[in-house]
Amino acid sequence: MLLREQVPLAPYTTFGIGGPARYFVEATDEASVLEAVRYARENRLPLFVLGAGSNVLVSDEGFPGVVLHVAMMGVEQDGNYFRVAAGENWDSFVSLAIERGYGGIECLAGIPGTVGGTPVQNVGAYGQEVSTTITAVRILDRNHLTFGELPAATCGFSYRRSIFNSTHRDRFIVTRVVYRLRPKAFPVLSYPDLKRYFHDRQDTPTLAEVAAAVREIRHQKGMLLVEGDPDCRSAGSFFKNPVVPQAQYDEIGTRTSLQVPCYPAPRGYAKIPAAWLVEQAGFQKGFGQGAAGISNKHTLALINRGDATASDMVLLRDLIAAKVEQKFGVRLEPEPVWVGG
Repeated sequence: MLLREQVPLAPYTTFGIGGPARYFVEATDEASVLEAVRYARENRLPLFVLGAGSNVLVSDEGFPGVVLHVAMMGVEQDGNYFRVAAGENWDSFVSLAIERGYGGIECLAGIPGTVGGTPVQNVGAYGQEVSTTITAVRILDRNHLTFGELPAATCGFSYRRSIFNSTHRDRFIVTRVVYRLRPKAFPVLSYPDLKRYFHDRQDTPTLAEVAAAVREIRHQKGMLLVEGDPDCRSAGSFFKNPVVPQAQYDEIGTRTSLQVPCYPAPRGYAKIPAAWLVEQAGFQKGFGQGAAGISNKHTLALINRGDATASDMVLLRDLIAAKVEQKFGVRLEPEPVWVGG
């Protein structure tokens, strides 16, 4: 294990924000993961597991413990099953699966991050969720310092949630994910944006065409990482779409006299687009507050406009959340993980 000290974290994040890690380990194998965890435990240091840095906001003071950068690589296929190391780039794996004729994740193209992060957030977009394809997750159990495999049924998957970011947030470290994909599958075209994109098509688009469409739509919304694009210095969608009881949803419409949009949700609940709430609260694309701002392409993407600090982003986050709660009685929940003090 190579242990480095005072490593700046900003270059490891898509925001380009954050102070240094007191200690930094880049793990290319499971032995390094275990060694880093033991080091943190023996020295009573906090530990943070970092993937591609696409869903984190690092404090200006940095992280006072050990940052474990997961960099394990490798993809193994056995029939319909793909065993993928946690450090693999997610979008690259989507492309590989499609090239081999497998569907189930085509609508998740263009999502930044690593494979290891997909079960943690239960990544979803454009009518698909990764949990429908995951069969098992290989993990290091930090409580017992042992490796094992968790069946998908025990992972507690729900909207943007799993045991990895809720009930067992600090217990497991993902080292590999097993996906079961569908050979020669028809693409999923249930999402409105995709239906509009292909509305003139008489035939069914291919998996590759759907993935390309998703990437183009994400690019138009500033949700695709493109080198040199200032709207890409973000963590993608900053707020989750709130899921509220149906009665609360109805009350919002009655009280505000607005036609409140909603997405499909479990029975008795409604999922309200966070972007709509943000816009109705008075925040538009391109809104700026100093060095922090809102993307020119999508109101859900908060961006670093040049030299923003984490404190700048927090002030903007809190301003938006407060305005939305004041108008609608709905508290927006950030998607990015806060790292540091």
